[in-house]
Amino acid sequence: MSLTDEDRKENGGADPANESGYGVNKMIQLKRIKSESVVQQIIDSLVEAMIRRDLKPGDQIPTEMELAESLGVGRNSVREAIKILVYFGVLEIRRAEGTYVCEGFSESMIDPLIYGIILDKSGSYEYLMELREIMETGVIKLAMENAEEQEFAKLKFQLKRMKREIELGPDNVDRIFQEDNEFHTIITAMGHNPLVQKIDSIVRTLTYSMRLETVKTMVESGRGMELYEAHEKLYRMLTDKNDHNLNNNVRTTYFINEFMQATESPEQQDT
Repeated sequence: MSLTDEDRKENGGADPANESGYGVNKMIQLKRIKSESVVQQIIDSLVEAMIRRDLKPGDQIPTEMELAESLGVGRNSVREAIKILVYFGVLEIRRAEGTYVCEGFSESMIDPLIYGIILDKSGSYEYLMELREIMETGVIKLAMENAEEQEFAKLKFQLKRMKREIELGPDNVDRIFQEDNEFHTIITAMGHNPLVQKIDSIVRTLTYSMRLETVKTMVESGRGMELYEAHEKLYRMLTDKNDHNLNNNVRTTYFINEFMQATESPEQQDT
């Protein structure tokens, strides 16, 4: 497949995705692209090659020209697909070397997922609560299995910090929420699974507002110690490695009824 004049003009004869050349002798099976949604299908084809391990972390991908010829598409579409995968943290462009599959997890992978969930019209409070509960029960079970002894001491100290902030009164909501958040962050870290930590951070970002509102409602209504006691119960379950009735105990820390009452409009409360 010959290059278009536009491709040559844009690149001055060079290939920005891979200056050094990949080498056509390395055979990577890529599905030829149909006419519809060309850029997305190029992305899918590259990702499939990574899933099959034809392309592994640290591997150099074919040049734009090679990809265009092998997929039967234009170089402009290939270039756009590469830009998107670079933004997602899947590929990286190394100057004067070429384009490579990234090694390890990139923070930039998180942002598009968060935006996609936020903009999803089917999203609702109930769905987020279900996701939060599934995530937190899994995180706690993992911590029960993998936590080291000194980490329980760290969690206990964090629980004391949370209690101290609650005792300072209802004007201290932001600090209480911060300590609450740190308590759960420590539990996640106790599982010693970096991927779970990343996914948990997404869930906690998505549920930030509802979690803050719950803490605010409990503290300002004089029920801050109930919030503390629910977290203390989780701490005891962890130290005892007792996951009996775990889902229900996790759910008690959400204070769902209190949150729903706090977010109802005056008209809803009157009905």
